[in-house]
Amino acid sequence: MEDVMEIMRHPDQVRNVGTLAHVDHGKTTTSDSLLMGAGLLSPKVAGKALALDYVEIEQLRQMTVKAANISLYFEYGGKPYLINFIDTPGHVDFTGHVTRSLRVMDGALVVVDSVEGVMTQTETVVRQAMEELVRPVLFINKIDRLIKELRLSPNEIMQRIVSIVKDFNGLIDMYAPPEFKDKWKISVDKGQVALGSALAKWGITIPMAAKAGIKFSNIIDAYEKDAVGELAQEFPLHVTLLTMLIEHTPPPNVAQRYRIPKIWKGDLNSDIGKALLEADPNGPTVIAVSKVNKDPHAGLIATGRVFSGTIHEGDELFVLGTKVQKRILQTYLYMGPNRVIVPAVSAGNIVALLGIDEARAGDTIVAPQIREIPPFEKLRYISEPVVTVAIEPKNPNDLAKIVEALRDLVIEDPTLSLKIDEETGQVLLSGVGTLHLEIATWMLKERTKLDFVVSQPLVRFRETVRVKSQVFEGKSPNKHNKLYISVEPLDETTIGLVQMGDVTEDMDAKERARILRDKAGWDADEARGIWAIDETYVNILIDKTSGIQHLREIKDYIVQGFRWSTGAGPLAQEPVRGVKVVLHDATIHEDPAHRGPAQIMPAAKNAMFAAMISAKPTLLEPLLLLEAKTTSENIGPVTSVITRHRGRIIDVSQSEYMVTVKGEIPVIESFNLSDELRSAASGRVFWSLQFSRWAPVPESILTDLVMKVRERKGLPKEMPKVEDYINAL
Repeated sequence: MEDVMEIMRHPDQVRNVGTLAHVDHGKTTTSDSLLMGAGLLSPKVAGKALALDYVEIEQLRQMTVKAANISLYFEYGGKPYLINFIDTPGHVDFTGHVTRSLRVMDGALVVVDSVEGVMTQTETVVRQAMEELVRPVLFINKIDRLIKELRLSPNEIMQRIVSIVKDFNGLIDMYAPPEFKDKWKISVDKGQVALGSALAKWGITIPMAAKAGIKFSNIIDAYEKDAVGELAQEFPLHVTLLTMLIEHTPPPNVAQRYRIPKIWKGDLNSDIGKALLEADPNGPTVIAVSKVNKDPHAGLIATGRVFSGTIHEGDELFVLGTKVQKRILQTYLYMGPNRVIVPAVSAGNIVALLGIDEARAGDTIVAPQIREIPPFEKLRYISEPVVTVAIEPKNPNDLAKIVEALRDLVIEDPTLSLKIDEETGQVLLSGVGTLHLEIATWMLKERTKLDFVVSQPLVRFRETVRVKSQVFEGKSPNKHNKLYISVEPLDETTIGLVQMGDVTEDMDAKERARILRDKAGWDADEARGIWAIDETYVNILIDKTSGIQHLREIKDYIVQGFRWSTGAGPLAQEPVRGVKVVLHDATIHEDPAHRGPAQIMPAAKNAMFAAMISAKPTLLEPLLLLEAKTTSENIGPVTSVITRHRGRIIDVSQSEYMVTVKGEIPVIESFNLSDELRSAASGRVFWSLQFSRWAPVPESILTDLVMKVRERKGLPKEMPKVEDYINAL
């Protein structure tokens, strides 16, 4: 451990990297080889142990469902290196773990199946990596499939590799910032692409093969003569991959020079800015939290990257988000499921902390004396919780324990969303997909050992408007206050700016107004009049009044009324999305006793709902992007399954061995899709789904769908009218 402590103080001998890949392309099996190389796993079980899948359900399902950290010691070129490694999930339902892991990574080992090639989720994770400025290298896994299943010749294998590298570089060209497009494209000749089999534990780069005089014909011979074990001895996968990571991914003191300006908006010329850029171990302590886990014995453990300074056991730290100061009880390094206590962790390394229960994934933790600095940029998740289940304990007395355990799960995985219906007492858990919720409820059962019933999954919709409304008057219950409000749809450019975090509620108002003027064509006065931005569902409240007495005193109540209203809209009490709410005028009572929140909030809600109902309201449904790969004779059956489920075919393309069908399909139509696709293609199809966008439901099914949702929620079985919220003027 003293050796590791010494290496941590030399950032050029540290790498922060992780695996990224489509589901089942072999990330965790690859990680096994790396653990074996570091002496942490027996060679007999490596590749089968799936050691970083240490949650029981991961072993049962043969699938990674959360990110696992481990620190590896490796000697290269006569120098020792510390490789802080993260194994991330590949399934789209767990992509939130990838988002959080990328914040603390500088390099990524992207794993691609040699037969399936670059898939939808490969594209998604590469896009996420480019957004966080994480430099990728490529491992083309399962080369044995090309030899044993497809029986390709050496020349055809080389063509297949060239094709995958070309597709991969196409992603970098598409998503990398301009200054990195050419610099980060991978080259087979430079040793930035490894080829091999994680299960057979061998791997090689083209420069290594050239040096050793090895050709693809030799590798094919090894498989035909059952001599793959010798191949693994001569070219051990862990040596090839760790060497490639050390040579072609940056150390923290290099990566932070270009990553910090992207993820931190503070003054780069300040002492703190310079310390962050240089990964200075003697600078002030600044840590970005990537995940929070509950240890049943110790409590909440926050894991994060030390971007500046050195954190010691016993130090006082300040959480910028919750503005809480706490003492660190213990500092650890992660070794898969285990944590090793260390006295200190310096800049450029990944640390686990006990004692800061208030920290959450995405938070910034700093030394108390620099508590005024800006936090790191918010984490931007590409998927939203769109599928919901109701959870009901068999014994009503267990409700409090179940809710407490669910709150812990939401802390650990912020892409889960928990809602407790105040009127019915119903406990609603929302997730990215059905598998996400299946795993979450399994973990709930494991932790509580209680009996509960889980409902069939339901899809969450969003409510929006299609046209601009007239101005409506909302009266307070005591009739002494009047608010005059209109609504209109937000344009797609503005929605994109809010979703990407370019426009936020807490940013400088002048800077925000400038961005909205320049990029979305907003009127200057309107852009300056923003009072609130609902960043979760993307709605904006604007003040267009002038000279209204007492307006300042009730501003917070109007904002609360706006948030209350956008949380559950008038059509079916689903969240409101993409709506601009404008306050035009107001009449406010002089006596503060007559203008409290109980008066102002309903006035805001009634005017807003009346305006929405008059503005062609509709439901938005979540659509999934579907990519299916199959044989040419199965194109017809596969496309007919997609169109039968209200799907839309976007593209059909032919590659060497198979046809790729891309399309969009509503989440509500996707629940039985797996069985139907398999049946239609006689099992000869593999596919992936990921969140695509929100889209209006077809007009032909709108009323019927609204009625079904209203009936499910116990609402009156009739479409709402303007008169339900305001008296006719």
